[in-house]
This record gives sequence, C-alpha cells and structure tokens, in this order.
Amino acid sequence: MRKLALLGLFSVFVLVSAGLSAQAVTLNVLLEGGGVLEQKAIAQKFEAATGVKVNLIEVPYQSVYDKLSAEIASGGSSYDVATIDVVWIPAFQSGVAPLDDLFTPAVQANIFPSLLPAAQSGGHWIGMPTWANSEILFYRTDLFGDAKNKAAFKKAYGYELAAPKTWKQYVDTAKFFTKNGMYGTDVVGVNPEEYEAFVLQAGSPGVIFDAQGNVIIDNKAHADALAYYVDLFRKHKVTPPSVLDIDWGAAQKLFYDGKTAMMLFWGHAYHQIPKDSPYAKKIGVAPMIAGPAGIAGIPGPWYNVLLKNSKHQAEAKAFIKFAYENNAMGFDSDLGLAATKSAFAEYQNKPGYEYVSALMTTLNAPQTIGRPMVGNLQQITTEVVVPMLQDALSGKKTPAEATKWAAAQIKAMQQ
Repeated sequence: MRKLALLGLFSVFVLVSAGLSAQAVTLNVLLEGGGVLEQKAIAQKFEAATGVKVNLIEVPYQSVYDKLSAEIASGGSSYDVATIDVVWIPAFQSGVAPLDDLFTPAVQANIFPSLLPAAQSGGHWIGMPTWANSEILFYRTDLFGDAKNKAAFKKAYGYELAAPKTWKQYVDTAKFFTKNGMYGTDVVGVNPEEYEAFVLQAGSPGVIFDAQGNVIIDNKAHADALAYYVDLFRKHKVTPPSVLDIDWGAAQKLFYDGKTAMMLFWGHAYHQIPKDSPYAKKIGVAPMIAGPAGIAGIPGPWYNVLLKNSKHQAEAKAFIKFAYENNAMGFDSDLGLAATKSAFAEYQNKPGYEYVSALMTTLNAPQTIGRPMVGNLQQITTEVVVPMLQDALSGKKTPAEATKWAAAQIKAMQQ
C-alpha cells in the first residue's frame, strides 16, 4: 500500500510539473496496427507515470485517413493525438496544432535529416517522428558463405562474393545466383518505392518533384534509374517473369520460400522473419545499395500529431513528448522500429537487431530524401507513377518515353 501511495504522489508530481491537470483525463489516440505495436508499451508507461489514461483507437490503414479527414472537416474533438503516415501530412496540416517547443536544437539533431522536412508546415513543427523505415538489402547467408560459390564468383567476376554495395555488384551477384530454378533478386512492379530509391541513388534531388515543386520525373536520374530497374528484368533476366504482379507481399514470399537469393525490403521485416521459413536462420542484412550518387532509400516515417481541437492540449503534447523521450522502446515492440538517432545507436549492436545498423546507414545517407509533400501524391502514384513503371517493365514504352509521358500527365493534373 505504501508503494501504491508513493506511485500516486509521483504521478501527481509529474502532472503538476508538466503543467497538466491531476483530474482524470483520457487521451484518444487514433492509429493503425503498426502504431499500436510501436506505442502500446509507451502508452502504458505514460499512464503509470502521469495517471493520464491513453486510449489507443486502432483502425485499418485507410481508415486512419478517412476518420481524421472527417474529424478535421467537421471541427470535431474525438481524437487528441493521431499517428499518421508521412504522405498524409499535407492533407492534415490545417487540423493539427504546432509542436514548436518540443523541437529543441537537441531534438532536431537527434532525428534523421530525411525526416525533418515533413515534420514542418507553415513555419511550424507539426509532427514528431515515431518510427522510420527504409528498404535495405536482405541476402541468404548460406549461399553467400558457401566456399564453392565464393570460388566460382571470384573466378567469374574477379572480386570477392559479398553483400553487394553498388549497382554493378548488385547485377553481378543477381546474375550469378540466377540458376537452378532460383533468381538472383526480384523487381517490385506494383509498388513504386523500390524504383524511387534507385532514382535517388542515380542522383535526383527528389522523387517526382524537386524542392521547389517543379516536376522532375523526366530528368536524367529518373530515366537512368528506370532503365537500370527495367534491365534487371528484361536484359539481365535476374528476376521472376511475373514482375508486373510482384508487390511487397509477393517479394517477401519469393525470398522466404528460397526462390530469390536477395531482396530489397523494408528493414523491419528482419524483426519479423517467419519462423516456419526454412531459411529463417540463414538471412543477413546490409545497407541499401548505392548508385552513382551513393546509398539512398525512401524513408517510410510516421508522425505523432496533436489535433488542434483536442480538449486536452497539455496532456496530448505531454504524451507526444513522452513518446519521443522513450522512442527506443519501439525496438522492443513487435514492429521493431524507432525514429531517433539515439534509439538506433542504443540497439545497433544488440544481437537480433542486425537490421538496425543497416537501417541507420541508409537513413543517414545524404541522398535518402523523403517523398514530396503534395496533397495528391497518392493520386499521382496510382494514376501515373505505377502505370509508368509497368509500361516500361512490359516494354510498351522505353524508360525515356515512360518518364516523359509521366511528366506530361502530372503537369496536366496541376493545371
């Protein structure tokens, strides 16, 4: 009983010191499954420390967007905090409150550079990163470590077999392992992020748009990246023939079933390798490969935002601050991701977290640049970027023709 009394006094102290009310308060946090995985333990710790109850309202991915859109349009106050995908920030920026006082110089320095631009709007900081992701290289350690493979590769290509670091090495290695019913790698033809990472590796200052909002999807880097991506399938034939149907799920299945020797995939997957895969203990990871401009990936960050109409502004902001301060707990969650440099540094050398170092290198790379902050990015992706990718992969258009077509379509959308 004495311990409980002390805990109660501690909770009141924390609330008072944070400027919060000691009265019973419940925060409603809107988020999807990944957000629950990453923040459930953090929410429980916050409740224990402050006495403020946190109600995690889990809905499907698209429902986060739909519910938050309706909430902001109606001026409602059902939610206090929402955990949102980076691509939604332009749509919700008018309905969230500033978090300027949370973004001290130390906090800004502790967040990966590619995550900071999307956290700002209208001269204010509006979103605190909760976790970040990127594609990294997954490869079969049993294949790469095999003495016969090592000798044969060295004889064929003149250098040691290892996790590839460059575009050339990636092609060489994929060609070497494409045999006996196995492919060296895959090409994701349904989702564009893998191709877009190659765009940044080729040296583009952004994906689709530059920092000034100019359409650059037809610049040389976009065309070069698309040519390289298409060549993996059409010229080098190192991928399964079903590239037009390969999405993220199919890419994982191919790799875990032993049909591909390598895959470029989101880093968190290492934390969730299926135990029933015969290769579960034979998978290694490395940073994303580098093109002419160096290593680059498409960061996949999510942000905590404070709803402008929340009736519990102080408590909600305190939760966002607490989540940032305890961000490393995300690595112990089933999601296995965080967003701060300090959290990554804490876990990068722990057994079982080998992907953390690979992710850190990729997220810290200068050419790792966030997706453009435009309100109709999803429409552009669905109606232009994916068709462009599929037309090039199928041979209907050359990479140069496909990127020029895409630029014209996007400019027409803007008129």
